[in-house]
Amino acid sequence: MTGQDLSLLAAILAVAALVGLVATRLRQPLIVSFIGVGILVGPVGTGWATDIEEIELLGHLGITILLFLVGLKLDLHLIRTTGPVALATGLGQVAFTAAIGYGIALALGMDHVTAIYVAVALTFSSTIIIVKLLSDKREIDELHGRIAVGFLIVQDLVVVLVMIALTAFGQETSDNVALDVVLVIGKGVALLAGVALTMRYVIPRLLPHVARSQELLVLFAIAWAVSIAATSAWLGFSTEVGAFLAGMSLASTPFREAIGARLVSLRDFLLLFFFLALGAQLEFADASRQLGEAAVLSAFVLVGNPLIVLVIMGFMGYPVRVSFKAGLTVAQISEFSLILAALGLSLGHITSVTVSLITVVGLITIGASTYMILYSQPLFEKLQPVLGIFQRDSARRHTVPDETPDADILVYGLGRLGGQLVDRLTTTGTSVVAVDFDPDIVNAWNRRGVTAVFGSAEDIDLLESLPLAQARWVVCTVPSSDANLTLLHALRHHGYPGHVALTALSARDARRLEATDADVVIEPYAAATAAVLDRITDRLGADDERDTP
Repeated sequence: MTGQDLSLLAAILAVAALVGLVATRLRQPLIVSFIGVGILVGPVGTGWATDIEEIELLGHLGITILLFLVGLKLDLHLIRTTGPVALATGLGQVAFTAAIGYGIALALGMDHVTAIYVAVALTFSSTIIIVKLLSDKREIDELHGRIAVGFLIVQDLVVVLVMIALTAFGQETSDNVALDVVLVIGKGVALLAGVALTMRYVIPRLLPHVARSQELLVLFAIAWAVSIAATSAWLGFSTEVGAFLAGMSLASTPFREAIGARLVSLRDFLLLFFFLALGAQLEFADASRQLGEAAVLSAFVLVGNPLIVLVIMGFMGYPVRVSFKAGLTVAQISEFSLILAALGLSLGHITSVTVSLITVVGLITIGASTYMILYSQPLFEKLQPVLGIFQRDSARRHTVPDETPDADILVYGLGRLGGQLVDRLTTTGTSVVAVDFDPDIVNAWNRRGVTAVFGSAEDIDLLESLPLAQARWVVCTVPSSDANLTLLHALRHHGYPGHVALTALSARDARRLEATDADVVIEPYAAATAAVLDRITDRLGADDERDTP
């Protein structure tokens, strides 16, 4: 990097910091503002970022760290529980979006080859942007977040096959696409086998020595993530897949929390360069003549893609709230769409006009979907009366026993808090009926002999099939004040005479729930803090007594 490049980089960072400050003051998403900065310093604007290769390199490193951290938090149990829905939703959304998008492109007057490129460009969503948004909202570990990450990874794997097919499509050479697909599958198996063997025999023996130095542990984690990502790219896969696998390989080690905590700030800084590079790549040469077509295609992506996910997940029995929030994550096209457009242009399959159209659709959908995801809960509350048509009644009935047994306690939510509570209650002989909106979790608890029912705290009609008359307590462990209030209102409406315990994760939510007639407001974080302080105080007291002569 020359002195001039360093000066330009300093200027770009200064502009990004200034725009980011204004965006935070106006309560706007930083992602949108940084993409805007990329447009400002790209070819359309000042042109500062056109020749600085380091920006793109740092952006790729940020993507690698981001997906590495996602894999680092992945529990292998989650793959078993969310794998089927992730696979079905990922493949189903790709197939339906491509087919419908192809028809829309033809209706807009495009030829078949151009329509194929546009349809595929509308198909894939941005793993990087979605994971960043879900991480910022702390929803990456919620059910819809886990499912979204799952089908985004499925999309990334499909990308590889699409790239092979489109590269061979329309060429005069007699490329053997089937052989290429077989080779890709073989390479994928080899990559997975290599990572699995390393997880089994190398990492458990190596990490304890590395972890003796915290600085060396962080350096090793970054080197490992980049190495697997580079190997994945060398084999023909995306760097995102490799980085994700690298994180998974360390997820079962006792050092994952320490690694994750030290890499978060580095991730956020490096991702700035990815969004800058993304904005700088956008081209608007023919944008003014394509606003009508861009509006039609953008509307399909923003509305049609979430509807496709809603239908698929509703058919599989998931509640509409989970399906809706997961569906919002596919309401944009990805940076891969721009890469695909550039590939098509270099192969002579499409023209710069099509590249410009895909660029405009990308800018519209990325910007709009960012707001949709950030404000998903208010959006869901407004659309909830309409979204009921996507909930299959039969999906709920088949998980509810014909005769729900009597219970001393009803527990809503089988997450960390609810699961531990039910486990403790059942070991003491207390009869419990649990309610959760994850069908796989419900089935798992039923296999353990605990009566679990598919539903949610906001499902008022479900109360009619639960043993309210016998239950002495209803405990809601769902970390949502709105869900707790809805359940409390429904219980009073049904004339429930027993006791009610609600859960609050923040002091503000606690005050809101304490203003109701609930008997107990559970504050897990506050209770955990108090317990830790009591233990520390008792230990300090014991140490003082021992030291007193």
